[in-house]
Amino acid sequence: MRTNVFFFFVSRMRRSGHIYHHIAACCAGCDTKTGAMRSRLRWVLWDVKDTLLKVRASVGEQYCKEAERLGLNVSPAEVEAAFHHAYRHYSSRYPNYGIAQGMDGRSWWMGVVKNTFSRCRVQDPAVLNTMAHNLYHNFCNAENWEVFPDSHKALESCSSLGLKLGVVSNFDSRLEEILRACGLLSHFSFLITSEEAGIAKPSPAIFDQALQKCGVPAATVAHIGDHYVKDYLTSRSVGIHGFLLDRHNKHKQWDIPQEHRLSSLEELPSQLQQHMD
Repeated sequence: MRTNVFFFFVSRMRRSGHIYHHIAACCAGCDTKTGAMRSRLRWVLWDVKDTLLKVRASVGEQYCKEAERLGLNVSPAEVEAAFHHAYRHYSSRYPNYGIAQGMDGRSWWMGVVKNTFSRCRVQDPAVLNTMAHNLYHNFCNAENWEVFPDSHKALESCSSLGLKLGVVSNFDSRLEEILRACGLLSHFSFLITSEEAGIAKPSPAIFDQALQKCGVPAATVAHIGDHYVKDYLTSRSVGIHGFLLDRHNKHKQWDIPQEHRLSSLEELPSQLQQHMD
């Protein structure tokens, strides 16, 4: 319902400069006449994957390393292509780690791994199960993840501004362990993963859960993420100050106000400061 209303507003903004000014000012948290902030920011919510960190090597390369340990010879390119097919299949048939079908993140990912290698002509059930088990646990290790160079400083800057931090991520229950291994966990007051919440972005309900944990109005909360719909539009649809992290200028086709767009996290503190003065 909220999302439909939000898209109605977007369509109206394109047809009327006055409506655009009014809605854009409301989304930014400003009074349309004075330009003053109605509410001071108190919390910043964060997406994680491709916002604060990324997978260090390609999935094909990482899966092949595990296959080689078990004496298999498969090419990274073939495994990469098979993985994307398997991932799309499982995401479509068992969305959000198959929670609604009685699965969990572990069984979901093990299914993806086994399906991936089955497409590469690996048929031995014991080998498939061993690889799936090992890879699921391997991705908890810091060596498989790369923290972006601007992540630590951005998180520290937010804390120095007196802001509390939380996570809202379409991720499985390994996220806490991964953030700990990467030295990021201590920055956050809470984590909400889609597996544990039972609902995933772009549903606004996951942001409702985050707002309950924050215990403050949406107008005093910001969210940082790299996905136009799941992070930017959805957070703004519930009244949160959404910012789109667009490191590689992938979203230049979308009509996003410049003050809502970040090309790096180095730009974030000054943007947040405007919502605190």
